[in-house]
Amino acid sequence: MQRYTKTAMLLHWLIALLIIAAFGLGLIMTDIPGLTPTKLKYYSWHKWLGVTVLALAALRLLWRKANVPPPHPASMAAWQKMAADGMHVVLYILMFAVPLSGYFYTLSAGIPVVYLGLFQLPVLMAANPELKPVLKEVHYILTMGMAAAVLAHALAALKHHFIDRDGVLRRMLP
Repeated sequence: MQRYTKTAMLLHWLIALLIIAAFGLGLIMTDIPGLTPTKLKYYSWHKWLGVTVLALAALRLLWRKANVPPPHPASMAAWQKMAADGMHVVLYILMFAVPLSGYFYTLSAGIPVVYLGLFQLPVLMAANPELKPVLKEVHYILTMGMAAAVLAHALAALKHHFIDRDGVLRRMLP
């Protein structure tokens, strides 16, 4: 059984954990009423997680282009191979689209993103109160799409492990 490289595994699981953390934090912070110090702190952490996911996704994409992933098992049906490949494309698109939509939503509100409280990211657009609700909705829709895609991906991996027993999940386990 061919496996993913250790670097691919590290990036996969690290990005997965960060996406889950950002999603959970996003749910918590948006439920806090008013504008409190805790809410502001959570928003900062959420943005930092998003920027980190974006950077690691770029690194992961470069790694994947330079390191061919293991082939699908021969026992896998052609439609499952196409679905798996399609889901990977969707996940990569969302790993970029979700953080970028959040970034532009923040900029539309006139708030710069200061990574880890140390480095201000470039301000690529001026505050835009008309665009702000649109970008907020785009970020929300993309985030829910990401949650659905991650859940489907995880369920498919578990199906391969417990039902098909074809080693698909073990290829990505350290």
